Amino acid sequence: MSHLHHMEPGNVTQSSEFLLLGLSEETQLQPLLFGLFLSMYLITLLGNLLIILAISSDSHLHTPMYFFLSNLSLVDICFTSTTIPKMLVNIQTQSKVITYAGCITQMYFYIHFAGLDDFILTLMAYDRFVAICHPLHYTVIINTRLCGLLVLVSWIISILNSLLESLMVLDLSFCSDLEIPHFFCELKQVLQLACSDTFPNDIVMYFSAGLLAGGPLAGILYSYSKIVSSIRAIPSAQGKYKAFSTCASHLSVVSLFYGSILGVYLGSSGAHSSRSSATASVMYTVVTLMLNPFIYSLRNKDIKRALERFLGRERGSGGTERRTSV
Repeated sequence: MSHLHHMEPGNVTQSSEFLLLGLSEETQLQPLLFGLFLSMYLITLLGNLLIILAISSDSHLHTPMYFFLSNLSLVDICFTSTTIPKMLVNIQTQSKVITYAGCITQMYFYIHFAGLDDFILTLMAYDRFVAICHPLHYTVIINTRLCGLLVLVSWIISILNSLLESLMVLDLSFCSDLEIPHFFCELKQVLQLACSDTFPNDIVMYFSAGLLAGGPLAGILYSYSKIVSSIRAIPSAQGKYKAFSTCASHLSVVSLFYGSILGVYLGSSGAHSSRSSATASVMYTVVTLMLNPFIYSLRNKDIKRALERFLGRERGSGGTERRTSV
């Protein structure tokens, strides 16, 4: 299935690796990039892990909204783990190499978790829509079985889409120029290196982007248009504030995630170079995922209380263990 080969006349040699050029080729910047991305990666892991632990340890948060949030945190951990560890290894070893199999695998998981992020943000918008627009029927509509089913369907669709796009890349032939001006194997960048016809790949890529990214975005916008209408109909200012506060964190995360993606892809279609597009993509692949736990813990009193209880319990059990050991 592997079709990586050099196309020069009389020099047809098999190759099995790509070169990830990263964000910068300046040697003096590499330690700074390593420290910066390692810090952001560890903060992302710790922040999202704390959200998951806080929700699972607090029975008051065993509700649909927080079930979706814990799933979002899990997906964010996986999403950032598909790109950053390889980038850090390459910087540390001063190597730009990623194997053909490694590139296809990274591409698969990147597409999968990016799509899953979209779907879960949409499910959270639907949850808030039902809670605010149909509060009396909320527990009937948004039940445990439906939540589990929606998340399962999201996983299945994301898996099938990423599998299709990754398998289609396996049928491509690649020329001698195997340098990817990015810090991970992004589908669009890899397709640009192919010597064979990429028209079917482009069709599937744009169709799935329109359907699996545009569709959820349309669902989110529709949900919030209904939420805004319902909030405006609430007579008291306190009631309006209370209703809006339940979806403020989610709205902030959606704005940050979709805003950065649209900024990158609309910008890259203009005068931006591939390298500047790679730098801009750091926003939605790293920065947004790192900020999500802060947005939810700072703006959400329930999460803040759960975190305080969880961390207090851990400190308390640590102190008890020290006293008993003495």
